[in-house]
Amino acid sequence: MTPGSRHRDSSASPPRRSDAERNRARIIAAGRRVLGRDGLDASMASVAREAGVGIATILRHFPAKEDLVAAVFADRMDAYADAVTDALDDPDPWHGFVGYIETACAMQAADQGFADVLTMTFPGAKALEKRRAEAYEAMVRLIDRAKATGRLREDFDPSDLVLIHMANAGVVNATGQAAPDAWRRVVALFIQCFEAPARGPLPASPDHDALYQAMLRASPAGTITPEPARDS
Repeated sequence: MTPGSRHRDSSASPPRRSDAERNRARIIAAGRRVLGRDGLDASMASVAREAGVGIATILRHFPAKEDLVAAVFADRMDAYADAVTDALDDPDPWHGFVGYIETACAMQAADQGFADVLTMTFPGAKALEKRRAEAYEAMVRLIDRAKATGRLREDFDPSDLVLIHMANAGVVNATGQAAPDAWRRVVALFIQCFEAPARGPLPASPDHDALYQAMLRASPAGTITPEPARDS
């Protein structure tokens, strides 16, 4: 170092987060409140008002609503996937299966937005969908284990999980704060129907591709990033 040159004080505090970082954090926090309360039909403008920023600021951070959904619900999808892991760790596969169904449906009841997320799919939200896929694959293993105990009916199909989430989301949406625990009865009815021995055969499960298309269609307008067209 040359004489007289300046050096930075190593004891100086680290720089504060930029305005952009603070705004992003405010938007995500506001999104959790608004989407958790009103579901995914809530507008980006309502999130902007809650965050105290302009709509242009939201769009700089989250160009599509799908991007905001992915950021807001990343931690909830992690918790959802962790619930399946916990269920697999249960030495009693049937108990683990029942516990998972109850936990996942309770998560829907506690958060209107997440109730919607579990009935939809977001192709552009790669990290979110990766976690969902991991949870699904683990749940398939749990289903097989529960069937091996003789407690879960043999004709239970993994696609039934999506139908459970759709049905539970409908109950949560319809009852709201007027009957906030109604979902518990519905879930208990489901679980009793799943237990072997079955009283009779079930209709065929929906085609998995058709169910995926239904989840795409259920997503609110403006949420899904269009997939690029394929070359013919």
